[in-house]
Amino acid sequence: MILTKQYRCIHSSSCQCTKGHLSEDVIFLVFQHLNWNPKLIATLSCICKWFDDLAKRVLWKEFCKTRAPKMMLDLQSSGSHSVDGNWRALGKLLIYCSGCSTGGLFNSIQIPGHFVYRTRFSRTSGKSFLLPQCRTDVLYVSDPCEHLDQGDEGDVGFFRGIFKSFLVSKVRKMLIDRGAQLHPTAVCPYCKAKLWNMLQANMVPQSASCRLGAYEDCIEYYVCLNGHMLGICTLLPLSDSEEASESE
Repeated sequence: MILTKQYRCIHSSSCQCTKGHLSEDVIFLVFQHLNWNPKLIATLSCICKWFDDLAKRVLWKEFCKTRAPKMMLDLQSSGSHSVDGNWRALGKLLIYCSGCSTGGLFNSIQIPGHFVYRTRFSRTSGKSFLLPQCRTDVLYVSDPCEHLDQGDEGDVGFFRGIFKSFLVSKVRKMLIDRGAQLHPTAVCPYCKAKLWNMLQANMVPQSASCRLGAYEDCIEYYVCLNGHMLGICTLLPLSDSEEASESE
């Protein structure tokens, strides 16, 4: 649904948009025809604050609903018309693998972040990343983005996810009850919120490594204040990961 309220450009006095905008209806129809192309939405956001605001309120939301319709319906089924961390952050999470840098969040090798063409997010997989007492929470997790033959690190996988209604989740309550500390410097690559280390909080179940097909002692992930999750693992060789799946 297109919001009818109009916004005046406040970017700068020299901005060409001060001469007038196309209506939101027209921009909506143009991007609908372009199938909500995320690169074009990002480009439009850079023009001025008016377009950036329109992209945040409307275009990124429509992109998310088109890219993962069932997931978006579930995330909004609690009655909220928005998602934690805003639609732009969720849009980026759907299509961007954050990678890692030497001395960075995962203190690992240098693997640049990159866009991915298509990723499957699963609510069923998300259950494997929750302790038994938190299994009523809803968490969508992606298949691992594989980066093979990374030297001593072996085959590395990055995964990401999002909680539904994280503010009232049992995971968040447990993190607070356990006095888990937020990372002193790092922030979420999707929404810039502070991060909890789930490994340090002793909240990584064994089922997570089984689901990923990864070594049990080589998995780490973080959850931000808005409920976005990002993690890294060392993947088992294919034959071993198949055996792990069978044992699960």
